[in-house]
Amino acid sequence: HDFEDAASTGLVDPAELPDDVRGFCGTTRGSQLRTFIGAMIEAARESGRIGMTSTTADALAAFRKFNYDNIYMRDASRAQAKSVIDLLRALVEHYHAHPHDMAVAFDGQVGAARSAEALHQAVTYVGGMTDRFACRQGIQLLDYDRSRLPQGIDI
Repeated sequence: HDFEDAASTGLVDPAELPDDVRGFCGTTRGSQLRTFIGAMIEAARESGRIGMTSTTADALAAFRKFNYDNIYMRDASRAQAKSVIDLLRALVEHYHAHPHDMAVAFDGQVGAARSAEALHQAVTYVGGMTDRFACRQGIQLLDYDRSRLPQGIDI
């Protein structure tokens, strides 16, 4: 799905896939899934174990490397990940120090500030937030600089 999404936004071009991936698995999600699932079924039928044929496993490894090099690890993706982590860390730290700010989520039963229980509740609370709500909380509670927020989230 990540490759398909990246291709649909123009981030990558299916023609850029390595020849062994493009030739063996195709450039569409459907052909890729058929190839990978079919190889698992074939390997299970032949060996009685869950696995994948070696040729297909090699193509899958090349496909994954392409995705990491061109999608996941590109500078913009890494910067986006850092902005998300920074915001979530700041929110957890705030709620850990000010558990009463999340009391509604825990029916008023929150741990004492800076306690292990408050930290657990803060992580649980922040982990359940939508992207949009987390960004809004960052702005409202932390006076978070909008330029540091993750990009592409309509707040």
